[in-house]
Amino acid sequence: MTILLAPMEGLLDFVLRDILTRAGGVDRCVSEFIRITDQLLPERVFTGIVPELLNGGRTLAGVPVRAQLLGSDPACMADNAARLATLGPAGIDLNFGCPANIVNRHGGGAALLKEPDTLAAIVAAVRRAVPAHMPVSAKMRLGYHDDALAIDCAQAIASGGAGELVVHARTKAQAYRPPAYWERIADIRAAVSIPVVANGEIWTVDDARRCREASGCDMLMIGRGAVADPGLGRAIKAAMGDADVQPFGWPELVPLLADFWQLVCTRLDARSRPGRLKQWLNFLRRRFPEAEAAYQSLKTINDPALIDRWLAGVLQERLAQPRLAPPRPLLQVA
Repeated sequence: MTILLAPMEGLLDFVLRDILTRAGGVDRCVSEFIRITDQLLPERVFTGIVPELLNGGRTLAGVPVRAQLLGSDPACMADNAARLATLGPAGIDLNFGCPANIVNRHGGGAALLKEPDTLAAIVAAVRRAVPAHMPVSAKMRLGYHDDALAIDCAQAIASGGAGELVVHARTKAQAYRPPAYWERIADIRAAVSIPVVANGEIWTVDDARRCREASGCDMLMIGRGAVADPGLGRAIKAAMGDADVQPFGWPELVPLLADFWQLVCTRLDARSRPGRLKQWLNFLRRRFPEAEAAYQSLKTINDPALIDRWLAGVLQERLAQPRLAPPRPLLQVA
């Protein structure tokens, strides 16, 4: 069982990739999208969004990261992919699934699912522009308004030369509302010869089992489920017989919270930092009662110094527990 960590704009960026890959169970990550319009981006834009490029294309835990591009012009996508390839990502991924209206209005993301021929042209242009050894993959939804073109889009992506396809089992119109239609991924798998990864609404081990059965996929991409439960990837692997799983509870999570906060404090301005920690705690309280208590304690606090003091107190309570791993260094950004 292969587990991929999903890109999520505004949530699952390099900070959280760094932290979640320390928890284990993730085989590969995809970055949040790099928006391509009508110009060749400077290297600093790529490394700013995907600083793992400065670390051999991997998180500090050693997990490879594919950098994702979003755009609608084949030539411009190809030029930027070529420059990105020189920076050494673990691969290049193409975004054909973003449901954001501001992206779709400019013809990017899920809007391209109305134009299978354009999908094929973009993939082919990027595939030609990068070295043969560099993986090129893509992520799509089932469609824009409906899933009538799902198979046409998948076949277009495969014919363009993509080596792997992630399918988020909902349309743009369905956004993130449950359920995810995993059985439609099985239809796509039957129609293309490249590996297909199932994505969408995988919050628990049971969800992963049902997704695997419905889609037939041995590769799963998890996003919000991993944010809410950092141990989900390794729990899925254990349930599928791939590895022994050790309990991942609040004591294991506290040092990761502290590392997350430290990295946020090196990257964001002081006013933005508390909201970022609260955002993650808001997800974590789905799984951890202690996170609910932490969220309630911090939800009205916006002073980073007070959050430092709170975290120091929580860490002090956990230091005596021998199963906690020693701190790891943080991925720094110039």
